[in-house]
Amino acid sequence: MHEDTNIFASLVSRRKISYGNLRFASYYEDHMVLQKSPERALLWGCGPLGEQVTVYVQGPNTQQTLATVSDESGMWRVMLAPVEAGGPYNITAALTNLQNTYVTLVDVLFGDVWLCSGQSNMFFKVLGLVNASGELALASKYPHVRFFMVGLVQKDTELLDLTKVDISWSVPNEKNLASFSALCWLFGRYLYNTLQYPIGLVESSWGGTPVEAWSSHSALRKCGLDNPDENSTGPISNSVLWNAMIHPLLNLTIKGAIWYQGESNADYHRDLYNCTFPAMIDSWRMGFHEGSGGQTAIQFPFGFVQLSTYKRHSTDDGFPEIRWHQTADYGFVPNPRMMNTFMAVAMDLPDETSPYGTIHPRYKEDVAYRLTLGAKALAYNYSLTFHGPFPDHILPQKLYVNLTFDQQLSVTPSTDIFEICCSASISCGPRANWVSAPIITWDQTTIQLSTESCPDQVAAVRYAWTDWPCDFKACPVYGSNTSLPAPPFVIMLQKPTG
Repeated sequence: MHEDTNIFASLVSRRKISYGNLRFASYYEDHMVLQKSPERALLWGCGPLGEQVTVYVQGPNTQQTLATVSDESGMWRVMLAPVEAGGPYNITAALTNLQNTYVTLVDVLFGDVWLCSGQSNMFFKVLGLVNASGELALASKYPHVRFFMVGLVQKDTELLDLTKVDISWSVPNEKNLASFSALCWLFGRYLYNTLQYPIGLVESSWGGTPVEAWSSHSALRKCGLDNPDENSTGPISNSVLWNAMIHPLLNLTIKGAIWYQGESNADYHRDLYNCTFPAMIDSWRMGFHEGSGGQTAIQFPFGFVQLSTYKRHSTDDGFPEIRWHQTADYGFVPNPRMMNTFMAVAMDLPDETSPYGTIHPRYKEDVAYRLTLGAKALAYNYSLTFHGPFPDHILPQKLYVNLTFDQQLSVTPSTDIFEICCSASISCGPRANWVSAPIITWDQTTIQLSTESCPDQVAAVRYAWTDWPCDFKACPVYGSNTSLPAPPFVIMLQKPTG
């Protein structure tokens, strides 16, 4: 990692977090949430070269830790002993050999810290929700769900610390919550309802940006995109948001991350997204694990939103292909390429009358709820089903195809959402002969599709392979016990029997 040793000179001093040459890093502030036990929170900052810094933690439990300011970087770092969820705490960093030189953070809580990132649907504010007034009225009831927002900055080299903060760590109220990410907030609030201990939310997102901008050079190199001039200038350029808005956070111990992005890759490096997205996740996981001194899990839970809808009646394959590539072409997660990941399907949550454009649906509550199910299962070991039904066995016959799913179904008849590829070969790309396969019948776990419209061999079956496959919560296939939609899929078949 590149370290900008002069970064601290550009930081704006803040009340109670800097005194002379001694300070905490930018995102350690009053009212923040630090990661609770069993993980250990890492604190860092800068100070006079060679001086010793003592960090005191005062609250329900107390501790103190000694560090030395590096002569090379001017940084000090301490790893706290594990702290159980709760608070409040005051945390003071003091120069050991110089009296009255100290900085203090007040009202610090310990809980779980989640990073929220992506493009405009993660950037979408609480004020934009359909029920914005009702959601904002609830803010004061959640004083233990705290939030922080990284400022919009792009850099060509990796920064050590943030150079801009848009929202300092805040206790929620109707005014300050309005400008925070709706999805991030709802996810944190729903988690708090279950866990009943502090949740810290760190938002770092930028509208209209591709995955390449959020990826390190090493991650892009794995996908053949190691040319720094591969895309245009600005916040869409390779690695510029990783450098300025993710890399500076790596020392922060976190519980997990959620992600809402992909729209910008529907027509940019679309065919590489099945590589670039998993590679980005791998890179983030390694970066946070190493940056936190091993305290952030090397396979920390990573949740994402599968793309919603954009254009009704569109014949463009951009959105359906990105949905598929978001799963590394498995159709479901977790999978062997994307371990410990969870997904919220959103293709059944369109918003045709959104004043922010159909690409920005306002119904983030359902998306957050579906993400929370995945987090509860993977991050908190709840025994629950967190994904919709997916076919685990397909039997092609002469006049029909039977699809058997991995859970019980709730089915509504449809004539066009299932399609079959009619081909004498096993080549079924986007321009192949895809025709509708109406649902004939179904039972608790099986759907039978008609193949009468296919004069040739049925080579593949796909589901919901359009930009706008169904109306609001009205797709044909849901889990009967979960009410979660089946995700889109395309599955190649063996030669049918007669």
